[in-house]
Amino acid sequence: MMHYGPAPATTLSPDRAQRRLLPAILNGLKGRCPNCAEGRLFRAFLKPVDSCSSCHEELHHQRADDLPPYLSIFIVGHIVVGGYMFGERLVDLNSWQHLGIWVPITLAMTFAMMQPIKGGVIGLQWAARMHGFGGEPDKPADDLDDEDER
Repeated sequence: MMHYGPAPATTLSPDRAQRRLLPAILNGLKGRCPNCAEGRLFRAFLKPVDSCSSCHEELHHQRADDLPPYLSIFIVGHIVVGGYMFGERLVDLNSWQHLGIWVPITLAMTFAMMQPIKGGVIGLQWAARMHGFGGEPDKPADDLDDEDER
């Protein structure tokens, strides 16, 4: 069961207090800081700020990488292919007419979704303390392999 109210009291130190996943992702989707929901998350279309202007949470170490484009393609692809197939059954159009309809829809949806999805991924990383958001730097892959052998 998900808890949507105030975060429960924990015995963790203040710097390791529990970070709530859903609010962090929703704040990121809105383009807001996942910590305080006040500061802007992006300084340009897909360029996150280095730190929040309100709470000064460091955001420079986020690594959304390829996940936002992958999720955008996945979502848009399902919507556009479904729309194309449904439209094909309703109306008989030439191939160039389909291109004229579906290519602009695909591009517009992809660009509209990219920034919110990237913000949501940054919020997810912040809440899960991934990639430096937990206070300790990421370990190289070689160090992780050495720990597994012990």
